[in-house]
Amino acid sequence: MQSQDVAPRPAPSSGAVVDVEQAEAALVEHYPRLVRLAYLMLPPSLGRNRRVLTAHALAQRALPRGRAAGDASVIPAQQSGGGRDGDPGYAFVRLQVVRTALEAGLPLRRWAWPKRSQLPPFLPQVWGLRLFPRSGGSDELALDQRLSALSGPARAAYVLRGLEQLADTPLRRVLAAAGVEDPAAALKEASGVDARDALLASPEFDPCSLQARPTDLLRRRQHMKAALAATAAVAVCGALLALPGDGWGPDGAAAPSYAQNPAAEAALDPARLERVAPAAWESSARTDFSVWPARGGLVDDTALLRRALAVWARPGESVQVSATPGTASGAPSGPPQLLYAGVVDQARVVLLYDGLRVARYAEPKDGTGGAALDFARVDGAGGAEAGAVVLSRADGNVRYLTAPWVTRAAERDLLKPSAGAMDLTLSADGSTSPLAGPPASGACTSWNVLQVQDASGTRLLTDLGELTPAHLTAGRPAAPREASGAENLREWAPFACSLASMRSQGVRTVNAWEYARQPLPDGSGSAAWVCTRGDTWRGGGTRVLAQFRTPGGTYGAVAAKAENSPACGSRDPHVLAGVLWKSGSGNWYLLAAGGRGTASVEATGGVSGSATGPLLAVRATQGARAELKGTLTDGRGVTGLR
Repeated sequence: MQSQDVAPRPAPSSGAVVDVEQAEAALVEHYPRLVRLAYLMLPPSLGRNRRVLTAHALAQRALPRGRAAGDASVIPAQQSGGGRDGDPGYAFVRLQVVRTALEAGLPLRRWAWPKRSQLPPFLPQVWGLRLFPRSGGSDELALDQRLSALSGPARAAYVLRGLEQLADTPLRRVLAAAGVEDPAAALKEASGVDARDALLASPEFDPCSLQARPTDLLRRRQHMKAALAATAAVAVCGALLALPGDGWGPDGAAAPSYAQNPAAEAALDPARLERVAPAAWESSARTDFSVWPARGGLVDDTALLRRALAVWARPGESVQVSATPGTASGAPSGPPQLLYAGVVDQARVVLLYDGLRVARYAEPKDGTGGAALDFARVDGAGGAEAGAVVLSRADGNVRYLTAPWVTRAAERDLLKPSAGAMDLTLSADGSTSPLAGPPASGACTSWNVLQVQDASGTRLLTDLGELTPAHLTAGRPAAPREASGAENLREWAPFACSLASMRSQGVRTVNAWEYARQPLPDGSGSAAWVCTRGDTWRGGGTRVLAQFRTPGGTYGAVAAKAENSPACGSRDPHVLAGVLWKSGSGNWYLLAAGGRGTASVEATGGVSGSATGPLLAVRATQGARAELKGTLTDGRGVTGLR
């Protein structure tokens, strides 16, 4: 990590006087925000547990001693209309948090006394537990990695610009008041990282909403003699850990063991891993992960398997843990099934299955530092949904491990339905050669998917940033078809980029359904109304997008969207959505369409009109807003998606 010296604290300038009571009121009211600011500005090299405790300590030490004047004047004048941005007390404590967070990131010097913020916090302390924020998705992890590469002042500039919405001029004043020698250079460096303001407010960076895990995990004893023995054991272990070496033990990056439960010990024994025979799937009626054989070049590496199982049960502080929404990350209840163990790119990878989840453990080839543990929920998977698992992602490419019944794998660009598929190499253990993944950000000029083929047909799977790819289908929700057919590929192409909105949501399948075609009022042809629905492994959290595409349009436009809605689903396929559209002659219209079974459509509010049948076209003005209501042929009502 780069470092930049923070200049000595400048003398207070003339400005608002902030006393203890005023600063304390601001600190109590905005405590979660101040702690988040400190957490984001602290160097990630401290580790998440140390960052959490340090962030709370810095916020709690931000109160002035007696009365203080001048520092509150750094609040931007243009934002002084009231609330947090107009509170001199908040400006003061925020400045204190920024200054001490920058000091905490400075390297220790051999012949100088360390600053208080550079040392582990004396308070707060939590004994026996590690605290860390909830794990986010791939976007949050990527942003955290980008921030770790910035210098301390640049990281502070990026966070203040994103969370506090400070313009460059007041931002330079805050940095200068905090002791940064060259605020302009810090702003320039921070500008090299894409602005992701929404991600800064995500649970991944919330040190007030925490998960807890045990630390030393030593069994507590009721009697003094046993307690003294346990203390002695801890002292011996600490001395051993301090010895030279890379810290490798039988459990690698796992936290210390704490239980002698027989079931727990069995779950951690590599010799008890379930291993399915290579040809078992051929005679089984099941098509899920339970019939996957153990594959890979390291399936007999007992030490690796031991580390993978131990980290699953007790991930150490350095382990990056992620899980799809609604997926538990606890230890397996018994010995899991081994799916894969082998070397992939520059890592050793182990895939395990416990009947509910697939877990992927990965560690570098040259050590256990930086180990990662990922979970995906796969209960009820079958056929295409158990067709592949992500082995690795590197340099924008993805490698998959395919099911044993997959006979062919290929890469296809969903935006180019007529371009054909490019074959991928399938190794003897079922892993694919790397294929380019979908764009993580920026312009969507391609959307590459995995095409797999087996005895029952050809299917499309897309990477949405999780361990298991999502299965793509097309057609009516009650009877969806595989999206690999020529007609379905053409139907999917204009709407492929909308899949980005479903990234890291635990999506199991995504179906695209053209539910209506509507003649345009200016006679330029018919527009297509397509509903894309993403169903999740956990049942809740569904994503529904109603999209509108005019003739010849390259991409569809999202007209409406909803979460946890039955619309476009097998239980309730009915949908109603509208869009403001400008004709070639410059006239504005409200266009609305419902699916089959819609008897009438009515618009109220900024636009009024009604029509018999599922289609509505009414003259409107630019920016008008309307409420849509429909009536089904059976008399039930349906409201428009928003």
